[in-house]
Amino acid sequence: MNKSPMIVLTGPTAVGKTKLSIALAKAVGGEIISADSMQVYRKMDIGSAKITQEEMQGIPHHLIDVLEPWEDFNVVVFQKLCKECLKGIYERGHIPIVTGGTGFYIQALLRDIDFTENEENTAYREELESIAQEKGAEILHQMLRDVDAPSAEAIHANNIKRVIRALEFHKLTGKRISDHNEQEKIKEPAYNSCYFVLNDIRELLYKRIDMRVDEMLKNGLVEEVKVLQSLGMKKEMVSMQGLGYKEILAYLEDEITLEEAVYLIKRDTRHFAKRQLTWFRRESDVIWVNKNEFDYDEEKILAFMLGKLKKHGIMIKE
Repeated sequence: MNKSPMIVLTGPTAVGKTKLSIALAKAVGGEIISADSMQVYRKMDIGSAKITQEEMQGIPHHLIDVLEPWEDFNVVVFQKLCKECLKGIYERGHIPIVTGGTGFYIQALLRDIDFTENEENTAYREELESIAQEKGAEILHQMLRDVDAPSAEAIHANNIKRVIRALEFHKLTGKRISDHNEQEKIKEPAYNSCYFVLNDIRELLYKRIDMRVDEMLKNGLVEEVKVLQSLGMKKEMVSMQGLGYKEILAYLEDEITLEEAVYLIKRDTRHFAKRQLTWFRRESDVIWVNKNEFDYDEEKILAFMLGKLKKHGIMIKE
């Protein structure tokens, strides 16, 4: 069976994916699907470095501004929304270009991994939540270590939500979620995909991150977070966990100074970029596009990518 074509363009935050994705979409007759966990939210434009209408240059974009900030967004929601978009893109005879830095979401889409949560049996989850509240996260983590040591290694004790998910999976299926995840990872890709990772020299990337944060503040990040705060957004909410938002909210709630907030945003964004690169290095069949190797010439980069697409049998618009 012929697999449907899919292009992935990812890379660390602030590396320059947006501009390249537009050039790529124009060259192949593509539509862009955002694999970004923050750009999905309305009213969260500055802190998410959301693409503007002008920057889109008429290229259709999907999964941008589709949820309210108080709604939850996770990998299951991402997959569901993605599949709805893909149906229309293929019907229009276009090629989907999945762009963004959330490697976990991209992996889930490419391999069609099943993360569907069992919502029917909530009694055990509630029991585990009360254990965490009354006895602490460490007790819960020890329970996981007893039944699934690899998961306990991979999941930090403070990540109570994931610890509970792993214990719940074991209780409901009798299997370890670590084994399930390994099996899912080695699944054949569901699409005929080309997986590009745009990268740059670390010092230059970090400099771009710092400049981007300064730009966000100049463009009104504090005011944007004030509006969200007035709408009742709190730091526990999924949307407010985003880099830039939680730190500015902490400043507005007099927990830290603005100077401290800016320092934390820059530091934690650099750490995030480092973690993104670690994730992409673990993925198989990735095509690295190191900007310095092309002398930062965008036409050379695009020509290299188009050559790779032809080799993969992904049709280029004539």
